[in-house]
Amino acid sequence: MDVQPLEIAGPLLVRPRRNADHRGWLCESYSRAALAEAGIVADFIQDNLSWSAQAGTVRGLHLQAAPHQQAKLVQVMGGRISAAVVDVRPGSPSVGHHVRLELDATEGWQLFIPRDFLLGFITLEPDTRVLYKVDGPWCGAAERSVRWDDPDLDIDWGWTGPIITSPKDRDGLSMADYLRLHIDGRPIG
Repeated sequence: MDVQPLEIAGPLLVRPRRNADHRGWLCESYSRAALAEAGIVADFIQDNLSWSAQAGTVRGLHLQAAPHQQAKLVQVMGGRISAAVVDVRPGSPSVGHHVRLELDATEGWQLFIPRDFLLGFITLEPDTRVLYKVDGPWCGAAERSVRWDDPDLDIDWGWTGPIITSPKDRDGLSMADYLRLHIDGRPIG
């Protein structure tokens, strides 16, 4: 398994080894033992699959607030995405900073995202499927959204075409408001 750190401590790129021959390839797409050996310890309890019909579909920036945080292991099963991860860990020296990368089904890289990071992505191809392993159940009351196009984050998504989004993503908090309201995972007035 290849593991590569990113510019922000915590998230990691992970690629399971592929055994290829003239028919294609086979890989062990998830192995708790192999991830633990790479320093990733998360008890994944659920898989979520998103499908986006059109390129330019935005999902995020999302997370679940304390005490319902989720670590995620994200992989593209079909298509291609531009993903961004934003550090909102209380006390982190990189709080408010982000890293953006592209993931696709062909290369097979996965993205491990620890708890207390926002995740968002834009589909770069039609008919894109993204699989998320999560280490905690969904809790609607703990869901938080930050605007994907927040000017303070200034994420270059690598996409210039039309955007398809949901009201939740379009109307998310600004990054400044999120940080002001959720210091240490607790609302402050």
